[in-house]
Amino acid sequence: MNNLRYSIIYAVIRPEISEQLSVGLIIVDNQGVEVRYSQKKLSLLQGFFSEKEYRFISKVINSLQRNQSVNSVETVNYLTRYSNNLIAVSPLQTIDIEPTEQSKDWLFRNYVYDRTQKVGKRA
Repeated sequence: MNNLRYSIIYAVIRPEISEQLSVGLIIVDNQGVEVRYSQKKLSLLQGFFSEKEYRFISKVINSLQRNQSVNSVETVNYLTRYSNNLIAVSPLQTIDIEPTEQSKDWLFRNYVYDRTQKVGKRA
């Protein structure tokens, strides 16, 4: 069985207290490296950052996915070490499950964003 590896992409909201919001995933399997992110969570960041900072974060995350610049484990490890006060990448984690589309979707739902989850109102 092949293992699934992943790294979480965070927007760093307040670095002084390590407050961050997961906005995407880097998924590594036998087929290569895939970057997924939540556009909804990314748009929520507008309320936390200045326009200039938000544009920077959005541009970096979009380019990670669009340009396929993350194409190896070495690149993911580099991104883990390289961080600034706006974006951070967690170290690669390995889980002992088959790297299928369903397991990748499960990772995304659990660590980044679950579209099907409903938010309830408080009484």
